[in-house]
Amino acid sequence: MTIQWEHFEAVDMRAGTVIEVKLFAKARKPAYQLWIDFGPMGIRKSSAQITALYAPEELVGRQVIAVVNFPPRQIADFMSEVLVLGVYNENNDVVLLQPDRAVQNGGKVG
Repeated sequence: MTIQWEHFEAVDMRAGTVIEVKLFAKARKPAYQLWIDFGPMGIRKSSAQITALYAPEELVGRQVIAVVNFPPRQIADFMSEVLVLGVYNENNDVVLLQPDRAVQNGGKVG
């Protein structure tokens, strides 16, 4: 399916740094609760099913890419505000997208 440039521009993808991680015990599938610093946009929360490949301690300080303009989504008792992006590998586990160099938190993907 081909999309128009305006559709791509409508998706606001930004870089942020994970500052806190908690195991999300109430999620249906194994997941973490993430708090991500997007600089001028503030700290946003996300539920991410990335437990197969990442331990909490290796996520703190890591920059990630997330869609920041989806409406918040209630997952159990947690409000997920952004969608952290990744690629499914051969085992259907999510490999996080991240800048290959440090960038400013809140920097827009373009």
